[in-house]
Amino acid sequence: MPEATIIIEYLALHYPGKSALIPADPDLALETRLRDRFYDLYLHEPMQKIVGDKLRPADARDPHGVKQARERIVTAFGMVERHLEQRGPWAMGEAYTMADCAASPALYYAGRVQPLGDQHGRVKAYLARLVERPSFARVFEEAGPYLAMFPG
Repeated sequence: MPEATIIIEYLALHYPGKSALIPADPDLALETRLRDRFYDLYLHEPMQKIVGDKLRPADARDPHGVKQARERIVTAFGMVERHLEQRGPWAMGEAYTMADCAASPALYYAGRVQPLGDQHGRVKAYLARLVERPSFARVFEEAGPYLAMFPG
């Protein structure tokens, strides 16, 4: 299974741990999946557009596409800001879920290519909470030698 969401679903189904990354409540589970997709499609994907453009030869770049990707990221930051105002410390409220797993890399890398503005204080605080989690710190420790290669 090569896709992170499916891996998490598989583990939750066959090897449930102490933390339920997918809530038992069916409606919350659906919203968790929606948030997971939101972070992948509306933050991670446009971030990849910007990064991919930086890797292209100068004569093959797409300034209009990059501008659209930046606008999409800023819009998504605003949506996350409003969502966090309603929900609380994590994407789904008090519990860390699969949605937060998706938010971690999406917010980190999107913020590298399109810095969070002052109007995104909740998003900044949320990203800080994500970065402080031991699992996030462990990933960055292991990725440390390669982070400088990120063309953001």
